[in-house]
Amino acid sequence: MGDYVVFQMWSGYRESLIRAHQFYVDQAKSRLLAQFSNISAEADKAEEDWRTERAKRFFDPDRDDPSELYEGAEDAGIEFYQLLTEMQERTRLSVIAGFFHEWEKKLRQWLVDEINHWHRGDLTKERIWKANVEELYELLESFGWALKSTTWFSALDACRLVVNVHKHGDGPSLASLKAAYPKFLVHPLAGTGLTLTPLWDRLTHEHLRVNDADLEEFADAIASFWREIPENVVDSQVVAPPSWFVKVLEKDRASKVKA
Repeated sequence: MGDYVVFQMWSGYRESLIRAHQFYVDQAKSRLLAQFSNISAEADKAEEDWRTERAKRFFDPDRDDPSELYEGAEDAGIEFYQLLTEMQERTRLSVIAGFFHEWEKKLRQWLVDEINHWHRGDLTKERIWKANVEELYELLESFGWALKSTTWFSALDACRLVVNVHKHGDGPSLASLKAAYPKFLVHPLAGTGLTLTPLWDRLTHEHLRVNDADLEEFADAIASFWREIPENVVDSQVVAPPSWFVKVLEKDRASKVKA
């Protein structure tokens, strides 16, 4: 039994996963994120359009102060810039969430499919789908794969927390992100020269920030995951599987005996 393959990542499937992931990232950048490449110019146009429309409809040169017209137009341009920037940030986060959740689903399905070759049990299948990502890391590392020691693991883990904060807001993932990867939480007073230490604990999901370079790093981490996951894992390699995995296998086997 020492040479029996219990998990296999077929090379063709590996490549298809990487291609699909890269296609999503490339298309999301060109079809969605590229639309935000000229925010400043669009804000300037919005300012000019506001001033032109306001002057045409409401401005009376004999009664009104021209400076008020220009101040109002400037405020409109600033608001437009802020709103469009916020939309860009939400779109970028949604793209990241999209490829992370797809990676997570593909990983769970692959584990279920591989386990199904040598163990039939609904409880195990359900447990894989209910397991949190950290439990999945445990299972993968029990293969003898030093996943958490890879150069890209921190990016993958940060991506997980960023996506969770984006989805759920304030909660355990926010605290974990603040502790492990604080650069993704940007206080509104950052860069002002003021001391931020007393305000640090006030950071919330509203301060979550990622940029295009972060997106690239997260995307590369997922591609690296699929590229480096072991091709063949034999049963003798799985020396210390996590307790949650052992327990659910035993429950499945016990339910078959009772039946």
